[in-house]
Amino acid sequence: MDWQGQKQAEQLLQILLLAFAAAAFATGYALGSFKTMVLTYASGVIVTTLITVPNWPFFNRRPLKWLDPIEAERHPKPLPQQIAAK
Repeated sequence: MDWQGQKQAEQLLQILLLAFAAAAFATGYALGSFKTMVLTYASGVIVTTLITVPNWPFFNRRPLKWLDPIEAERHPKPLPQQIAAK
């Protein structure tokens, strides 16, 4: 999952959980059943988990381009400069 895919998954998670919470409250209120409300919300959490947790292809549309090991050796990481104490 790339960085944009992580952002998209997080936004989708928040939207789905909020939507299922509202639907669960409305269902529980309309039927007068706390048990139905909790079961509706629990099923929404499961559906949200199945949608957002796996690494689906639409979360990986912009993969990162890593350097090849040989290319990385040609450009070594710069060493930090030490400042002399006065």
